[in-house]
Amino acid sequence: MQALQNAVSQLVDNEALSVGERLEQICELLRSSITHYDWVGFYFHEDATQTLKLRAFAGEPTDHTTIPFGKGICGQVALSNQNFIVPDVSAQNNYIACSLTVKSEIVIPLFKNGKNIGQIDIDSHTPDPFTEEDVKLLEFVNQKVAEIV
Repeated sequence: MQALQNAVSQLVDNEALSVGERLEQICELLRSSITHYDWVGFYFHEDATQTLKLRAFAGEPTDHTTIPFGKGICGQVALSNQNFIVPDVSAQNNYIACSLTVKSEIVIPLFKNGKNIGQIDIDSHTPDPFTEEDVKLLEFVNQKVAEIV
């Protein structure tokens, strides 16, 4: 995990790239490095419209580029400010299906100056793969991303 954290830090610090490019490369790095990360994306708050906007992702394209606060797992995290791990998406009644192949999801809020400004969202085709190690890694990623957004 330390090597992955170092790689994320290097991407964040690479000022030759735009913030958007760095976010996209972080998504791709995570997706290609961890076998159960099949889709990785960053959503950011649009407070005026009470929605989340997809800013960067790696994986299959999604129609869910705007998500209302409260809707789906991401929308719930926008309101709760809490990590949300879903071992089996079919057991969630407030789940927005992105693909029939998605079996589980983890969403970690991204804070800047104590305010929830967005989140990282991971979809997996594997049932119940997420551990405390995933939580720690994604919290680290969000702390680093908060430095540049």
